Amino acid sequence: MKVEMNKVKIFVTIPCSHVAQVREAVCKVGGGMIGNYSWCTYAVKGTGTFLPNQQSNPHIGKAGTLEFVEEEKLEVLCDVSQVKNVVQAIRKAHPYEEPAIDIVPILDETCFE
Repeated sequence: MKVEMNKVKIFVTIPCSHVAQVREAVCKVGGGMIGNYSWCTYAVKGTGTFLPNQQSNPHIGKAGTLEFVEEEKLEVLCDVSQVKNVVQAIRKAHPYEEPAIDIVPILDETCFE
């Protein structure tokens, strides 16, 4: 098996009110490209929880109170060369002080030749 990482999948949870602006920011800097298609994203709704401490500055809720927020998890494919740009765009467009961002390496069929 030959493993060469060319792409990653980036996942980020976003309050529903801000999904469109984060999606736009990510796609404008090169995230979401699949072959001849751009702006390729996938989102799933769920409930996020967090408990801000006394040093936090939460966008939603208040320090010391457990929050339950309807969010969407946005996922986007990204070339390795664009990861830093995409993550910076997420942080700039995202309303949370500390957005949860996961970056997962992607294998494609060429790894198994």
